[in-house]
Amino acid sequence: MNATRRQQRGRHLTVRRRRRLTVTIVAAVALVIAVVAVTAVALIRAQGPVEPETAGTPAPATATPTPPPLTPAQQLLAGSDDPNACAVSFAGDGITDAPQLQSQGALYAYLPIPAREGAVFAGWYATPEDAAAYTVGARVNGADVVTCADAQTTLYGSWKTPDEVAAEDVGLPILMYHQFTTKPEGESGWLKANYAYTGDFDAHMSYLAETGFYLPLWDEVSAFIDGRLYLPSRSAVVTDDDADSSWLELAAPVVQAYGIPTTSFVITSARTEPTPNMYVLQRSHTHDMHTAGDNGQGRMVNWPVADMVADMETSAQILGAKEVMAYPFGHYDENAKEALRQAGFEMARTVEPGYVRAGTDKLAMPTIRINYGMGLDAFINLVG
Repeated sequence: MNATRRQQRGRHLTVRRRRRLTVTIVAAVALVIAVVAVTAVALIRAQGPVEPETAGTPAPATATPTPPPLTPAQQLLAGSDDPNACAVSFAGDGITDAPQLQSQGALYAYLPIPAREGAVFAGWYATPEDAAAYTVGARVNGADVVTCADAQTTLYGSWKTPDEVAAEDVGLPILMYHQFTTKPEGESGWLKANYAYTGDFDAHMSYLAETGFYLPLWDEVSAFIDGRLYLPSRSAVVTDDDADSSWLELAAPVVQAYGIPTTSFVITSARTEPTPNMYVLQRSHTHDMHTAGDNGQGRMVNWPVADMVADMETSAQILGAKEVMAYPFGHYDENAKEALRQAGFEMARTVEPGYVRAGTDKLAMPTIRINYGMGLDAFINLVG
């Protein structure tokens, strides 16, 4: 009996020990599983959310918006390295001219002159209203400084009928000055008539500026002669012969102050300095033909055509332009005109008195000579 009880107690102890061991193992396993689970969750959170994958299908790419195409004006600006660039667009009835690049702070250079069957171009204007009214004060050309907002601006064109232009019968004065003096009584000697008193010159330029004269450049003069461009009746071109020191020192500052574009006809064998200011356009008075030839006449009626062509080519190379010239002493003939054609010059100014009109010979344009003693009243009678 006793042995049996001891055996029974032994068996009971063994069962209890086994149960305790099992509980311990189960608890340990549970602890390991918990630790692994916590670690996995931490790693997943550290890596961020994982997008579900579809077998065999790549994740869609984000679409990049297509920028709108650049306008022609924007394309011009994009290709320019000028920090002052201004893209000028043109608008108006029947006008299809492409935009131009101009430079802010400079004068407009060579604006287009459109053509249309049965019409004469009447200029560019700041607004459509000005274009419709032909407002001279708002007409824009190479006498005006380029200004624009956000590197762009638009000019508006207008037209007149050929009959309207013919009815006005505009005569354009090309004013011719030479030397200048600060003496009211003028200079002495046989060239006294050449010297304009600076007080008179200032009054002349003030009158042109303050009374709203239109001041065409040479491309406009050419188109006016061809009948392609309308000029207002109060228009004028200011020129100086010889580029004398008195012109540079006394007169050039005056045209700058009033904003009057002026052409200085330069003898390039005597002077090669750059223009004194942006309102002074330098053109040719020949290179070395401002000298009397064998017969006392100027070299332009003495030299062979080939020699004149070479001289004019040299002058143009120094000035960087052709376009127009002034005959020395006003002397010219058919050989001189042929030399200019061969050298690539389109226009020439003589000393013959008169006004430029539609149909004028471009290689024999007349002039209005300004002599010493011409006061404002006499000037107004000449220019209107």
